[in-house]
Amino acid sequence: MTETPFMPKATAVWLVENTTLTFKQIAEFCDLHELEIKGIADGDVAKGIKAYNPILAGQLSREEIELCSKDPSKNLKLLKKLDKVDLKERKKPKYTPLSKRQDRPDAILWLCKNASELTDGQISKLVGSTKGTVSLIRKRSYWNFSNLKPRDPVILALCTQEAFQKSLDKAKRRVERERKAKLREEKKAQDASL
Repeated sequence: MTETPFMPKATAVWLVENTTLTFKQIAEFCDLHELEIKGIADGDVAKGIKAYNPILAGQLSREEIELCSKDPSKNLKLLKKLDKVDLKERKKPKYTPLSKRQDRPDAILWLCKNASELTDGQISKLVGSTKGTVSLIRKRSYWNFSNLKPRDPVILALCTQEAFQKSLDKAKRRVERERKAKLREEKKAQDASL
C-alpha cells in the first residue's frame, strides 16, 4: 500500500488549481483515478471540497512540485504523513481536599511572616489560593484573621519543600535585582546633584 497525503481529494484540488502537474502525477500522488482528477479540473468532481495546501502541511516541497512539473514521467514523493496532531496537555489545577482547605489561610500567614520576599502570586501558587486572599491576609484585613495560626505549608502538605525552595530562591533573586537597581538609581541621582 502506497502512502497517501492527508485529505487526498482536497490535496488533489489544490494541486489541480495551483500547479502544472499532469493528471497522472496528481492521481498517483493522491491515490485517486486519473479520470477523477480530470473531473476535478473540469469542476464536475469535488465541488464543495476546500483545497488543502500540501506545502504548508509539510507533505510536499515546492522544489519537488517544480521538478515533477518539468518532468511528466517523475512521480511526486510524500515528505511525511500527518496522522495525528500533538495536543499540549493543559496543566490541571491541583485539587485540595475540603479537610485541607481551612489550612490554606494559616499557610498563607506563615509564608507572609517567614518568607516575606515572596510575591502574592507566588504564595497563591504554592498553597493553591487566590492573590486576593493572600493580599487580604498580608494586610491583616482577612475576615477570619484573628483565628489564623501560622503553619508551615510543607508540613500541611499544601506544597512540596522543593517547590517552596524554588519560589523562595526566585523571590530572593528578584529582591537582589531590585536592591541593585535602587542603588544604581541613587548613585545616578547623587552624580547628577554634584
